[in-house]
Parts: sequence; C-alpha cells; structure tokens
Amino acid sequence: MRLIKKIFSKSRSQEDGIFFDTIERILGFEPKNMDYYRKAFTHRSSNRLDENGNPVNYERLEFLGDAMLSSVIAAHLFNKAPAGDEGYLTKMRSKIVSREHLNELGKDLNLVRFIESKVPVQHFGENIHGNIFESLVGAIYLDRGYEFCEKFIQKRVIVPYVDIARLEGKVISYKSLVIEWCQKEKRQFHYDIFEDNGIDGERLFGVKLSIDDKVIAKARATSKKKAEEKASQRAYFAFQEKMDKK
Repeated sequence: MRLIKKIFSKSRSQEDGIFFDTIERILGFEPKNMDYYRKAFTHRSSNRLDENGNPVNYERLEFLGDAMLSSVIAAHLFNKAPAGDEGYLTKMRSKIVSREHLNELGKDLNLVRFIESKVPVQHFGENIHGNIFESLVGAIYLDRGYEFCEKFIQKRVIVPYVDIARLEGKVISYKSLVIEWCQKEKRQFHYDIFEDNGIDGERLFGVKLSIDDKVIAKARATSKKKAEEKASQRAYFAFQEKMDKK
C-alpha cells in the first residue's frame, strides 16, 4: 500500500503531494478522494462552478459536517452521561460544538492555510476557522464514511477536549445567563446599543445593559453581538453570587 502510494504521489504535482500528505497527517488516515478536501477549502469568492453549473465551495460540506459533529458528540454524551436527561445532554453538546470551540479547533489545525479564495485571509471573520473545520468533517464523511468520520472526531475533539466535569461549569453565553436570571427573578432588563467610532475611525458598537432601570454594565466591541456578550459578562460578575443561587 505504501509503495503504491509513493508511485501515485510521483504522478501528482508537488503542490498536490504536499496537500495530500498534510491532510493525511491531520486526519490520521489516508484520504481517498481528494476532490472532497479541495472543495472543503474552497471559498465562495473563488466563483467556481461544477459541470452542472452548481457552486463549488465549502458551505454545503459545512452543513454536513455540523450534522456529523452533532451526531457523534450526541452519541458520546449519551454513553458517557447515563444520568443526564435530554436538557442536560443538549446543553453539554452545545458547549462542545459552540462556535467559539469550533474556531479554536480550526485554529489549532491551522486550516486557513489551505483556503482557496480571492479574498485575503486577514479579511475573513473569526468564524472562518470553525466553518472550515466543519467542512473538513463533511469531506471526511463523504470520502470515508461514518466510521472514519467518528474516528477523526474522537481524535481531534473528544479525546483532547471533552472533559464532562469541566464542561459542566463552562459558560457558553453570559447573555443567556443574565436573561434567564432576570426572567426568573422578574427583573426588567434591556440592552441599549449605539454605534461608537473608536480610535482611527474603527467602527465599534457600544452597549449599556440596564436592570431595573439601572445601568449595570457597559461594553464596546466590533459587533453588536460581541458588545452585548461582553456587557453581559460584566453584569454576571456583578451579580454572580445571586445568579449562581438561581
């Protein structure tokens, strides 16, 4: 098998050979159809089409990979947390496949180096790392099937990162915690958002979080969502003792 692989490698361009070898190291097993993996790293800005005129990019593979991750992680939690009810299992899965965590996984593997795009890498948003990780999982499923897909997720996600005891205490959304607590305690809350141009004209968003008509926390970030989360985190620490008793 190794001899055949070496002969086959000589027939490919040097660039293709490097791509093949690097993908094999990342996967931990030999890929079969490299077209799936090339598509997994093709950005929509490349404007590529297949013979039927359909777009060729990673977005459909991202959708498939997301489903495969959820399936494998759900099965793992079902087996490892026999006392967990549906709500517990859902919350734990959400922590493992959170956008933040998937971005970390993509960064750890430096997957952006493979992206084919007409857009400079530095212009991509933070989520590109997680999106590409999901598309890679989708490519593995199409190339080698569920067994190898599960093998990869076990190696790259579950073994190094899934510690159930640690994840039980991990907060995935401070905003959700604040809203849940306010609703339970029947407290009025609202987020006031305004555009706030920062240094050198950088577009920022400012947020004031008020609870019972009192401003509890303020924050600034490059998006409304990030600013709300940052303000919610500060509010959480201000009310942590009360919220942890909920």
